[in-house]
Amino acid sequence: MGFKLASEDEVEGGLHEINVTPFIDVMLVLLIIFMVAAPLATVSVPLELPVSSAQAQPEPDDPVIVSVQADLQVYVDDKPVDRSALGRALDGLLYGNREAQVFLRADKAVSYGDLMGVMDAMRTAGYRKVVLVTLDQGGA
Repeated sequence: MGFKLASEDEVEGGLHEINVTPFIDVMLVLLIIFMVAAPLATVSVPLELPVSSAQAQPEPDDPVIVSVQADLQVYVDDKPVDRSALGRALDGLLYGNREAQVFLRADKAVSYGDLMGVMDAMRTAGYRKVVLVTLDQGGA
């Protein structure tokens, strides 16, 4: 029985393969960071949200968010919308799907009556599944 010993040329040359394991590890960590950070960066309308002690519910992949600022300016995602055109703006984003959830964010300075006016405009347009967005007590 015989076997071959490495020649001097093979020993001095070393391995000529690149170790990609650290590169893959870094890419996976970056992927996880972006997956966690992406939903947080979807809406850029600045608001001071009220605080709630209710348990957070899972968020859909691509939520439609209606925001009401303290000056009562209404936004659908990041675009300002007149309250009378709110239904058309939601129809454009949700393709007329009246069963889709619409997330409603409002600054804590917005009065209850003004918030109900925005919700009434959404209800008139046929959107009845409205989710109110608040901060949890840990985020305050």
